[in-house]
Amino acid sequence: MPATRYLYVTRHAEAAADESALTEAGRRQAALLGERLAGVGLTAVRHGPSARAEETARIVCERVGGVSAEAAEEAGDYPPYLPRREELPAESADATVERLAGLSAEERAAGPALARAAEARFTGPAEGDEARHELVVTHAFLAAWLVRDALDAPAWRWIGLNHANTGLTVIRYPPGRPAALTLFNDLGHLPEELRRPGYPPELRA
Repeated sequence: MPATRYLYVTRHAEAAADESALTEAGRRQAALLGERLAGVGLTAVRHGPSARAEETARIVCERVGGVSAEAAEEAGDYPPYLPRREELPAESADATVERLAGLSAEERAAGPALARAAEARFTGPAEGDEARHELVVTHAFLAAWLVRDALDAPAWRWIGLNHANTGLTVIRYPPGRPAALTLFNDLGHLPEELRRPGYPPELRA
């Protein structure tokens, strides 16, 4: 009989401008996230292939103890779904389509298949008879997609679900019941100066 899966989803910590490593603030964010997760009993930590996701996951594992980080292509940085113009709200459709068109052809082509692979690997009840607590260190797009999927919202609705650096989202997947979003983009582990650096004021509530 399957068991409940608790999926902890976070966006990587703040990265340097060239995205080759975390900033000092980012390393502090990752360490504080690890301290927050130290008591939940993580059974797996997976991260996207980027340097900023890998470093975030490594620092979290150092604070948690007893678990090692594992790279996962499905946790990478890509658009999970490219909506048609007619799916989108009329007032924002043109701007959204234009913004997504600015992504590389490679990202646009690979994204949907990777999103399906992420759903298959990370979501739903876990195998075995014991609850599992799993962390995915990813990027804003996939974090939004996993939330959208848990809520069974329209495919385009991943757009507009913003995630801050090391914002913590928790999704519960109990056997035989719908997924439950129990926490979304929570920053309770960060002091004020480490919350949403670089974000415009309207996203800092």
